[in-house]
Amino acid sequence: MSQSVLLLPGDGIGPEIVAEAEKVLHEVNDNFGLDLRFESGLVGGAAIDATGEPLPKKTMERAQKADAILLGAVGGPKWDHLEMALRPEKGLLGLRSGLELFANLRPAILYPQLASASSLKPEVVSGLDILIVRELTGGIYFGQPRGIRTLEGGERQGFNTYVYRESEIRRIGRVAFEAARQRNGRLCSVDKANVLEVTVLWREIMNDLAKEYPDVELSHMYVDNAAMQLVRAPKQFDVIVTGNMFGDILSDEAAMLTGSIGMLPSASMNAEKQGMFEPCHGSAPDIAGQGVANPLATILSVAMMLRYSLNAEEAARAIEAAVSKVLDQGLRTADIMSPDGRRVGTSEMGQAVLAAL
Repeated sequence: MSQSVLLLPGDGIGPEIVAEAEKVLHEVNDNFGLDLRFESGLVGGAAIDATGEPLPKKTMERAQKADAILLGAVGGPKWDHLEMALRPEKGLLGLRSGLELFANLRPAILYPQLASASSLKPEVVSGLDILIVRELTGGIYFGQPRGIRTLEGGERQGFNTYVYRESEIRRIGRVAFEAARQRNGRLCSVDKANVLEVTVLWREIMNDLAKEYPDVELSHMYVDNAAMQLVRAPKQFDVIVTGNMFGDILSDEAAMLTGSIGMLPSASMNAEKQGMFEPCHGSAPDIAGQGVANPLATILSVAMMLRYSLNAEEAARAIEAAVSKVLDQGLRTADIMSPDGRRVGTSEMGQAVLAAL
């Protein structure tokens, strides 16, 4: 049965890296007989320039009908002067909330070929394979009330609300427990239960869920300690589950353990397995249009898309093997460059993956 993929290149380096990932998608579509259909849409700054809003109704309608979405990146200084409600990032948040993409899966995997690219010693990070499960549609990023108000006396005050319902905690917890069950059976729940009541509830729900997963070892860690442990001894973790804000920060920290955030894909899933897949890095406007961006995180996001939303595991593994083969060949973009590597640009790296496929 035919399945549909919506391509949202977005801003900055987004169009460049999505172009290479799209070539890979077409290649596996032909090679594996996947019968995929493709559409494109506007989101973020590109959508603002064309329509005046970061998430046009037409894009949202296409996203709702798609089986999977591939996103490049959104944002850039060009749009920083806009009021908060009209900034490019609101397009991304709108997709997450509108499609109920509550589960963000961010793997931090160190390819052995890139051990020297990490800022940590090779013996600390060699063999690193962590999965961070981040709750994506609740917490302080979406809580109400929020805003900036003027107090008596004229002083301004900014405020946000950190809030989670029990049902939100329970559903992200199930995703994390299931993921740990498929991996090494260890789950660490990260919170700040010593000072935040909302995470006291978080910890209670995780402990309750653990009764349903006797084959998974559950542990708890405060977020400040987790940040330290990721640098001190990252291989102690298997699966980490945490809320929206903590997950945002910890997953970027974990990304840098692998040598470059330019290598890491991500998936944002809803209860129906519909997902939006995107590289963990941003729009990098400082290098946009130069043809030097690393497309591998976006290409690996295609592999996650095939695995989690399109039921095409064989094609996903083929892409991951092709990326590993290209790294074996010594090809490196600037962000993962090593003394013995051969520097290539965006399109050359993409072409090398196609050749490996």
